[in-house]
Amino acid sequence: MSGILAPADWTFPIPIRYGPGRIGELGLLCRESGIGSPLIVTDRGSRDLPFVDAAFAALGEVGIEGALFNEVAPNPTDHDVAAGREAYRAGGHDGVIALGGGSGMDAAKGISLVGCNDRDLWEFDYDKEPLEALSASNFPPLICVPTTAGTGAETESTAMVTDTERSVKICVWHPAQKPLAAILDPELTLGLPKTLTAWTGCDALVHAIEAFSVPQWNPLCDGLALEAIRLIHRWLPTAVRDGGNLEARGAMLVGSCLAGVSFLKGLGLVHAISHMVGAVYDTHHGLTNAVLLPTVLRYNREALGGKTALMCEAMALPGHGFDDLYGATVALLDELEIPSGLGALGVGEERVAEIARKAHGDPGCGTNPAPATVEQIETLVRQAIRKAR
Repeated sequence: MSGILAPADWTFPIPIRYGPGRIGELGLLCRESGIGSPLIVTDRGSRDLPFVDAAFAALGEVGIEGALFNEVAPNPTDHDVAAGREAYRAGGHDGVIALGGGSGMDAAKGISLVGCNDRDLWEFDYDKEPLEALSASNFPPLICVPTTAGTGAETESTAMVTDTERSVKICVWHPAQKPLAAILDPELTLGLPKTLTAWTGCDALVHAIEAFSVPQWNPLCDGLALEAIRLIHRWLPTAVRDGGNLEARGAMLVGSCLAGVSFLKGLGLVHAISHMVGAVYDTHHGLTNAVLLPTVLRYNREALGGKTALMCEAMALPGHGFDDLYGATVALLDELEIPSGLGALGVGEERVAEIARKAHGDPGCGTNPAPATVEQIETLVRQAIRKAR
């Protein structure tokens, strides 16, 4: 067995069980954590996939009966979270298992935030002061099991949920609601189609690039981001070409997790714009990020400074200038058959001003290395619609 596939237990930033087949430990993990009736949350498209059966089988081995909630849209909404809270309470559950890609993960974490209290979901807005009256006991225990190598959201309570009244995506969280554990099992990602492997993998790459680009002194997050860039740039093409390559799947799952931890430092304009494009047009988040990346890289060119060379080194590029970084990024997107403009995703110019205004209020705008006005964001969105690279 290669080093990448060697099972390992890590404790940073939360307990993580990594390795092929470790979904089989889900039942034991629940029992050790005092969970006797978990609600498994996933998205609509994942209901009949093998990893759902694997999760229930692992629970059954230790005599635990769980229930499934899968009424989750590709871009989870406040209505999805409300329905999930009702299912959690009606079923008398005592824990939440987030199982799936970004949509299932976000919905599960949203449900975990409101499942055991009567607070409104938007009271957990990341931009607001945390609710001091709440502690860990006010939230159900949460276990995260990602089935895509992209979101990297398995180590935090942060979740992106669409506010259906305002047509914006909002980050919700609470510092006392940490996942008690995550299971990273690369075997769960083997059935992911090429397109979704590419799109979710690009999401992870953008997480790492944007987090590293944030102009803040945080060597812990920077180190994780660079290692994520190294792993993803090296292994993503292999995972797409050969979906059965378990080593590539394992490397991508680890890279995604590292990238997810690194963006605790912040993100940038790719995500600020992508969040609002997704809220308005219901586009796939990872694919939207992938299309936007070259446009935002060009905008950030001067502001990246010496970080450009470090990212080039992580990608093992022969040159260390911006043109080298940009060229390698474009070549990867071309290889992965990512569309060259948002227009191919159904995004039109009729709502550009709205998207730009909403993106300017996204936290990612505030941590982008190059400041941007609403007008500048509007220009970027128009460029990305017509030809992003």
